[in-house]
Amino acid sequence: QVQLVESGGGLVQAGGSLRLSCAASGRSLSYYAMGWARQAPGKERDSVAGISRMGDRTHYVESVKGRFTIYRDNAKNTVYLQMDTLKPEDTAVYYCAADPTSNIWSVPAVVRYYDYWGQGTQVTVSS
Repeated sequence: QVQLVESGGGLVQAGGSLRLSCAASGRSLSYYAMGWARQAPGKERDSVAGISRMGDRTHYVESVKGRFTIYRDNAKNTVYLQMDTLKPEDTAVYYCAADPTSNIWSVPAVVRYYDYWGQGTQVTVSS
């Protein structure tokens, strides 16, 4: 079983950037497709980006395409989310998640595929 810990959240002005990190322990991240999801107050948790086990395939929700980049370093057991050109509507708690899929090409696109979750990190974008 894998444990996930997010970091890198904070307060940033619109147009700014943040990089979120998700450090894993307990098992190699190479066994998992990974992703980031977010939840704003009063809303459901939605997938933002996903990445395959080897990092060669990615998926993004339409609203973040061209602004966010998900990547991973399996040697460091860490997944990242680079967020650029941030907007106030990106404000949410961001969660790292792991999908223990046996398919090395699989990229989770919705939250129901994830079995393991971190505790979340707050991202606030001011206008």
